[in-house]
Amino acid sequence: MNLIGLIGKPNVGKSTFFNAATEFSVPTANYPFTTVRPNIGLATVRVKCVCKEFGLIDNPVHSVCIDGNRFIPVKLIDVAGLVPGAYTGRGLGNKFLDDARQTNVLIHVVDASGSTDSEGKAVSSGMGDPLSDIESVDKELDLWLASILTREWKKVQNDEERERQRTEEILARRLSGLGVEVVQIKESVIKLNLGNKKLRLWSERDITDFCKTIRMKTKPMVIAANKIDSENAYENILKIKKERSAVIPCGAEAEVVLRKASKKGVIEYLPGDRHFQIRNNTFLNDLQKRALTRISDLIQKYGSTGIQEAINYAVFDLLKLVVVYPVEDDLRLSDKEGNVLPDARLMESGSTIKDLAKSVHTDLSEGLLYGFDIRSRRRLSVDYVLKNNDVVKIVANTRKG
Repeated sequence: MNLIGLIGKPNVGKSTFFNAATEFSVPTANYPFTTVRPNIGLATVRVKCVCKEFGLIDNPVHSVCIDGNRFIPVKLIDVAGLVPGAYTGRGLGNKFLDDARQTNVLIHVVDASGSTDSEGKAVSSGMGDPLSDIESVDKELDLWLASILTREWKKVQNDEERERQRTEEILARRLSGLGVEVVQIKESVIKLNLGNKKLRLWSERDITDFCKTIRMKTKPMVIAANKIDSENAYENILKIKKERSAVIPCGAEAEVVLRKASKKGVIEYLPGDRHFQIRNNTFLNDLQKRALTRISDLIQKYGSTGIQEAINYAVFDLLKLVVVYPVEDDLRLSDKEGNVLPDARLMESGSTIKDLAKSVHTDLSEGLLYGFDIRSRRRLSVDYVLKNNDVVKIVANTRKG
């Protein structure tokens, strides 16, 4: 399961975002990673389920489907708060960078109101600079990568000369603990015209540019511009959008209120909805009414609270995952227990039937014969590349010798 890292300096609402994103309950039976450390939780991505297309009443066991809206679990880690100098170990820098190392994609929560300084301390609204905060985090990550890459740099250079290995192989060995792949290093080296340049000739600028390129490939990032209900937020978000393409306005506190109110039956609301409905038989006092009115106005202004949108963006726009529905019964679209469309799996773009079988069970992969496409009613080779919303039966010989 891919891991989404939630990063940001202290007091920007990162923990509130985490609480909002993980408030929505998901089933735990037979699902991996359901027992997690306190700073890791299960959030969900929201997609249109294929159940309505097939005229079925969905009965999943590994996720939630509500009125055709499928909520698929993803792991979310609340990374330690970041302060300038984290790459040197300052503050909780070592923990931050170790947590960040494990992630596949990052959601950077910033204070769009500008009411915190570079250290995360409270200041008057508008005095802080969220754009500067974004650049600061980028720089910390780049410097962290550079510090790993250039540790014993002379020895690395000598290894390249002595072993006569390709540059990307030498660099991949240095960055192997970060999950950086050789192909990503090769693409970065070519992009920066460093392919024919020996490591001993790399300048500090070459190292910096290389680390930035690797960081953007291995830790793609979406900006969650939080505290949209605060003064100066709207203007700051416009400034951020001029510099960054992946920016989602967010109101984490509003989302917490909506999810809790929904859980208590006060309102009708699903994460990511662009509106909510107060139930007719609900009694609210004036304070509660005013709070919900403010949240309604906020949603009307920005389209949503942004929490679900940020998670979806990280998974589908940055990681480019696709949703695939494996089934055992190709007529009922169920598993052997009769659960209809029991599982919706998030697969990497380019994954095959073989990859899907392996993700379900090792035995299924080892005895794999072919796949069966439910829509076209045709066989699929084990190398068939899965598409978004594919519904597939995996046919395998799992009998023991």
